[in-house]
Amino acid sequence: MCAMREKCLIISGGEFCPINDVPSGTFIIACDRGYEYALRCGLTPDLVVGDFDSYSGGFADGIPVDRYRVEKDDTDTMIAVRYAVDHGFKSVDLRCALGGRLDHLLANLQSAVFAAEHGLEAEISDSRTFISTMTPGVRRLPKKEGWSLSLFSITDHCVGLSIRGVKYPLDKALITNAFPIGVSNAWMRRKSSLKKAYFLSFSQNYRFACGGPSTLKKSEKQYPQHKIYAACLDQ
Repeated sequence: MCAMREKCLIISGGEFCPINDVPSGTFIIACDRGYEYALRCGLTPDLVVGDFDSYSGGFADGIPVDRYRVEKDDTDTMIAVRYAVDHGFKSVDLRCALGGRLDHLLANLQSAVFAAEHGLEAEISDSRTFISTMTPGVRRLPKKEGWSLSLFSITDHCVGLSIRGVKYPLDKALITNAFPIGVSNAWMRRKSSLKKAYFLSFSQNYRFACGGPSTLKKSEKQYPQHKIYAACLDQ
């Protein structure tokens, strides 16, 4: 039964990541190989869906399994997201949805956008990355030490984006999905605030380094017209 549950955890079949922070009462959907990942994390799915082209093992008794043809329009993850939308969940959390094939990663991002467009809070995360879809309004983001903050427009453009408490603030800015102006920002205060935006927030477990040409490698000094250079480094 999922009628009284608000949170839906979807375990996809991308690159495996440990899952050990599942709130009590969360409805869990495993997608194809995601069932194997769930077992590795000690989780029992409430539902398993997929065409099972990447998992051929058995299933525990009592777990509902919805099988689909390999030739279909929706990805296995999208099937799970549609289920969450159709059954009235308020949020979806996609895990093991990053890494692996690039086309699958992009499809998982689109699935998260689909959830957001239908009124759900949608997140994708692993040990190094946290992605959240956001609708117009104000959102406060707690500072993550050693993490960078990047913003991407989901729609063609995002009008009136303001961000405070970061190294590179914006005030009623226009960002588009054709230019990566929002990549690799850094927190300056304990929290950053965002206003009037419809965008994708993307944080990676990288340190943010910024400086003038004197801090760059010799081969990079041939571009003096750039006043600021940014580099992403592994934590």
